[in-house]
Amino acid sequence: MILRLCLLLALLVPLTAQAHVNLAAAPIGRMDLPWWRQRFEHTRQEARAHPNARLVWLGDSITEYWHREGKHPYQQILPIWRHYYGRYDALNFGLIGDTTASVIWRIDHGEFAGLHPRLVVLLIGANNLGRTHWGAGQTVPGIEAVVDDLHRHVPRAHVLLLGILPSIRSAWISAQTRTINAALARHYAASSLVTFRDVGHVLETGGRPDPALYVDPRMHPPEPALHPDAEGMRRIAAALQPTIERLMR
Repeated sequence: MILRLCLLLALLVPLTAQAHVNLAAAPIGRMDLPWWRQRFEHTRQEARAHPNARLVWLGDSITEYWHREGKHPYQQILPIWRHYYGRYDALNFGLIGDTTASVIWRIDHGEFAGLHPRLVVLLIGANNLGRTHWGAGQTVPGIEAVVDDLHRHVPRAHVLLLGILPSIRSAWISAQTRTINAALARHYAASSLVTFRDVGHVLETGGRPDPALYVDPRMHPPEPALHPDAEGMRRIAAALQPTIERLMR
């Protein structure tokens, strides 16, 4: 009877341990998606082509939008990137739809191989609150895991961690965003390796996200505001510039 109980417990322990894995803090790749695989390989090619890059932006589609251009003024974001970051031979490691888990996977699979940046600007977490529905309890440790992974792979780089930007998706997402940003601000308040900045207020009017500063409401059909437009990105860059200049010295 005792032996049977021990065997039953031995079988249950792995299942219990598995149930406590925080997927937001685990490396999960998206290599089954051809376009994602191609974009990931492109970032690695960029790293090889620019080994002396001093600044890297790392994140999801909001970061990838730094290289966006289009026929409308609100789509002309690449010139803003060049104005603020061209002097640093900066690299854009943004991939559409990425969560903290997929960013960890990218770091672990050589995205920063051969690089020795002075600064990594990290903006991640918005997609954790989307389809995966990973709230603050999972996303805060997930973002911390990304930061820890960066310290392992580019130990000499300072991390400028940005708060999740405000969006107009749901009341739950807005509440989780505020909770996450507050937790990260507390966690890194005394850190010498990480600087936390929440610049979401530059996208707000009267304390609420201003849809006029986002690309998505202008799409056909319109989508919930998530990605800042050219003016929104300019405001973000301007708000961050004093901090970036200080950290790049």
